[in-house]
Amino acid sequence: MLHRPDTPAPTRAAALIASVLTADAVLHLYWTTGATWPAVDEGSLSQAVLGTDVPFTPPVLLPLVALLLTAAAFVLAHSRRPGHLLLRLGTLAVAAGLSLRASAGIYWLIAEEPGTAFYWLNLMLYTPLCAVLAVAALRVARWKDAARAR
Repeated sequence: MLHRPDTPAPTRAAALIASVLTADAVLHLYWTTGATWPAVDEGSLSQAVLGTDVPFTPPVLLPLVALLLTAAAFVLAHSRRPGHLLLRLGTLAVAAGLSLRASAGIYWLIAEEPGTAFYWLNLMLYTPLCAVLAVAALRVARWKDAARAR
């Protein structure tokens, strides 16, 4: 999405959130094929992404893909129809989920071993990204269309 000066900030925030969640969904969908990039095998992929051993199989990953795409759709739809209560509640649920993941990430920084790939990915990528997206989703959820407010 090209930045236009007349585009409201919540619309840009919604586009960012939807883009990140969709990219994450596509990556998880890719892993359902049995591919393990960027890791060398499923075990090291699971350790890097989750810090534990979980099978990266379609029954585990497809519900997550559906959840990520649904979350992206709610946020994007709410940015286009800010007066719709169900879309607002869905966007608040996305903000809550991202906040929960960011909070868990802070806990894992204390509980996990600093020498692991998960620790550093959690510190440098997962937790900060979830925190930023949670704030952005809350901003989108609280936004009211200026034209309707008049």
